[in-house]
Amino acid sequence: MQFAKRLQPLQSNVFADMDKAKAVALSARRQLIDLSLGSSDLPAQPHVIEAIAKSLHDPSTHGYLLFHGTQAFRQAAADWYEQKFGVKVDPETEVLPLIGSQEGTAHLPLALLNPGDFALLQDPGYPSHAGGVYLASGQIYPMPLLAENNFLPVFADIPGDVLAQSRMMVLSYPHNPTAAIAPLSFFQAAVAFCQQHDLVLVHDFPYVDLVFAEAGDVSLVPSVLQADPDKSVSIEFFTLSKSYNMGGFRIGYAIGNPQLIQALRQVKAAVDFNQYRGILNGAIAALTGPQGGVADAVTTFRKRRDAFITALHRIGWQVPTPKGTMYIWAKLPSPWNQNSVEFCTQLVKQTGVAASPGAGFGKSGEGYVRFALVHEPPLLETAVERIAEFL
Repeated sequence: MQFAKRLQPLQSNVFADMDKAKAVALSARRQLIDLSLGSSDLPAQPHVIEAIAKSLHDPSTHGYLLFHGTQAFRQAAADWYEQKFGVKVDPETEVLPLIGSQEGTAHLPLALLNPGDFALLQDPGYPSHAGGVYLASGQIYPMPLLAENNFLPVFADIPGDVLAQSRMMVLSYPHNPTAAIAPLSFFQAAVAFCQQHDLVLVHDFPYVDLVFAEAGDVSLVPSVLQADPDKSVSIEFFTLSKSYNMGGFRIGYAIGNPQLIQALRQVKAAVDFNQYRGILNGAIAALTGPQGGVADAVTTFRKRRDAFITALHRIGWQVPTPKGTMYIWAKLPSPWNQNSVEFCTQLVKQTGVAASPGAGFGKSGEGYVRFALVHEPPLLETAVERIAEFL
């Protein structure tokens, strides 16, 4: 039996590799403290669950849901965005429901890339960004994200011959895995660069609300469409997984250039319909209802961040304090600083503490490890105590 060559780069990924190592630890009867996956352990809000539960008893929600049946959700997403960022959005032509933002970033390359075309991706970056390019038979040019550049790519370093074959650039801030944030001036430069080189600018924005702003600085994390209000080259992907703790419900959406929205809609139409209408009703309740749960989640992750970093500093492992996301991006101490996979494999086997190796997110991630803050502070502190014993 023969399979397509495009599957070859997809045979392994950081999460699958760590799953194997976690299985070994569990078979040795170790108590697992899993800090390797960014899946929130917090619950969805009661008014969201109520909206979904009510829908279950409505037979009109039980059938297929086509695009025009999602109008109420698209309107809610447009209203939420306009209120937060002040950019006008047309819910008919500039919003598309998705099964999480990952669906959008994985499917959009199918609409943009011909075989051999380049996509400019962050290195390190989220694995599904690369997966979508491989499925479209595209090539990847990795843009290194280095600490000395605040984990922002340097556009001037991209070779001219690569640019000539490039069709899209993918960014994501607040960033997974480095937890870096980007100012509006960076996005303005990115928009100008993409306009100059006829590139589509894709911004994956799952951590739009998970920001630890000081003194109520709501401008700390801008939208790419604030730098491109005419939506000339840009599309942005949102999810309710992080802000509203709805990861398992698989609900997200895209906002951006109408032609890009239409192209992605064409790909989506060939693959699936939409989610169950009840899930969209829950998402509408999340976007339009009380937002106290979002603020509570931010407070929870801030406390976890502070507890984990304080514990790391106490054992002599100095790491910077991130301003967003649910992750700690830590530079590995010697002798592990050039073998993050071995560090994470041995750590979970010997202590039960699971983390994600930086190398799994790209070449420039080597020498780092990512910890996801998906447990309460006492368990996070226990994890650091085990890490100290391991080191």
